[in-house]
Amino acid sequence: MTASQQPDDRLSRVTDTVAPSAEPARLVVLVSGSGSNLQALLDACADPSYGAQVVAVGADRDGIAGLDRAANAGVPTFVHKVKEYPERVDWDRALTASVASYKPDLVVSAGFLKLVGEDFLEAFGDRYINTHNALLPAFPGIHGPRDALEYGVKIAGATLFFVDGGVDTGPIIAQVAVAVEDDDTEETLTERIKEVERRQLVEWVGRLVRDGWTITGRKVRLK
Repeated sequence: MTASQQPDDRLSRVTDTVAPSAEPARLVVLVSGSGSNLQALLDACADPSYGAQVVAVGADRDGIAGLDRAANAGVPTFVHKVKEYPERVDWDRALTASVASYKPDLVVSAGFLKLVGEDFLEAFGDRYINTHNALLPAFPGIHGPRDALEYGVKIAGATLFFVDGGVDTGPIIAQVAVAVEDDDTEETLTERIKEVERRQLVEWVGRLVRDGWTITGRKVRLK
């Protein structure tokens, strides 16, 4: 499955997707840590009816459990450390080239802690998804549950979205809510969000690759 973006501004674009083929969709997953979301996707892909396979796992650092999970599943891996490149744009181009070499239908940020650049978004902008532990557009950034608690909200949750050039600003695919308890701490709320966030990621990756999708302005719809 492939997606092509018309040359238009972000709010008026229309992205078309080709109908899914009989072959499993190709997923490249990017990680920076333990890889629990990656593991959930690997487990889901073991069922042929899911419609996808993880063909590669990329990371921005060595020695992480996410790479071990990929190796245990027999999935190829690659690592690009930002500090090993003279400029950030060089890192972005190297990451783009590695991902492109696996011909992905969908690229999944599964706890990947680096912002990609223009080259990556040019290549994969409407095929690159990320999950965030807050109900966007509220509480973007790396401290979603903490910021939600400090604000005093009664409902928190997780958002799955297509990545654009902003920070957690791309078109929203799906959201799931989690009630905030009176005695919640950042840690307890984060853990409850993680549980539903992981299920949402697995469900919607499967739905996207099986059904295809369109992006019209900020509206994401299954085909």
